Amino acid sequence: MGTAALCGTLLLAACGPTPHTGSADRTPARIADAPARVPVPKGKGSRTPDDFNGDGYRDLVLGDLVKEQAHADDPGIGIVYGSERGLVPGARQLIAPARQGAATDGQLPALFDAEATCDLDKDGFTDLVVSTDPPYDGQGQPPVPLQILFGSPAGLTGKAVLLTVPPAARVGNDWPDQPVCGDFDGDGAKDLVLHATGGHLTYLRGPFTRAGAPSGAGAPIQSPGEVPTGPAADVDRDGYDDLIVRTTQGTGPSAVVLGGPAGPTRTGAVLPSGIDVALGSFGRGKALDAAIGAMGGTSLRYDLPNGAKGSLSSPGSVLDAADFDGDGLSEVVSSGSRLRVFQGRTAGPSAKATVVVAPPATGATRVVAVGDFDGDERADLAVRTYRSETKDTVAVFSGAKKGLVTAEPSVTFSTSEFLTDS
Repeated sequence: MGTAALCGTLLLAACGPTPHTGSADRTPARIADAPARVPVPKGKGSRTPDDFNGDGYRDLVLGDLVKEQAHADDPGIGIVYGSERGLVPGARQLIAPARQGAATDGQLPALFDAEATCDLDKDGFTDLVVSTDPPYDGQGQPPVPLQILFGSPAGLTGKAVLLTVPPAARVGNDWPDQPVCGDFDGDGAKDLVLHATGGHLTYLRGPFTRAGAPSGAGAPIQSPGEVPTGPAADVDRDGYDDLIVRTTQGTGPSAVVLGGPAGPTRTGAVLPSGIDVALGSFGRGKALDAAIGAMGGTSLRYDLPNGAKGSLSSPGSVLDAADFDGDGLSEVVSSGSRLRVFQGRTAGPSAKATVVVAPPATGATRVVAVGDFDGDERADLAVRTYRSETKDTVAVFSGAKKGLVTAEPSVTFSTSEFLTDS
């Protein structure tokens, strides 16, 4: 996954999976007991993250759904909408490229992958950036694989538009992908950073038009790496969003790239080699902190960009961070053979203060998202247990004043519910 949010995020693109185990199950998905559809609440716009319908409650993006048969085509992206009671499985939408994709050279995409979320056009409704598989003849620069689905009072109901990346903002022949949202120049509008070739990043200034065009774009920015990782956050509290940039998709070093009036142009802290990075307020500094997950344990860097070092014994290298008890300190969620939550403390997280999350189903479990789905200002933990291509369980554990409530989930459902909507 990419960098985890300090207060939670979407994104499946941002939450890395635990490897699947076992053989594929050819049993058709059970969809008869899917919750009945209910109308998506109509909102008037909000500043809540991941709020596609603008009603003030965070929504959940599910980019990996079960299939009706093991070898069936990918059904698309699922959205479950939040409410004062938390996620409502019946208030859902299936985002499918056949219905909502934009054609490239006359050809519709065959797949959508959820990549990033933010309000790109400043209308109060979160938008979803997806990657696709546009046609390419192998000659010259490939087409832009990214499309934008704009939020609305009814959610993500409209047709996608192609993201415009001006030729001057590209370099080399790599795909301009791996988008990260953030206000990197501090003007109040969300921008996009994309992968470019040879240690460069493409920087697109917001706000964006409803046709997918940025307000501005200059030449590619030199960077300590070419794999931008989100979500972004203002790590040094200077009013400009910053992001993590990795040198490789797998295990490797990364760096904090700091925003400013010209965008994300300054390299801050260089972080040790690892598989994943999570940003949060772990308790030992005024700025944000970083947790870097590796097979041998988790490294900590406090008070970014240049603070004290620490470490954490952790059985998992895929990390998330969120404040589940509302005390202003972030907990660290470690995904591996089991899910462990390291409680936030003023002295920093410790292996002596942990909670083990037991999913309600057996199988390979991963974090789908951390975020406040019920508006109580405490993050909730959404996990998905994968049993086969046609069987899974999504469970949401609610945040509470005493910490993450893990005795039993507040909501459970299967992503097979979206098959009734295809």
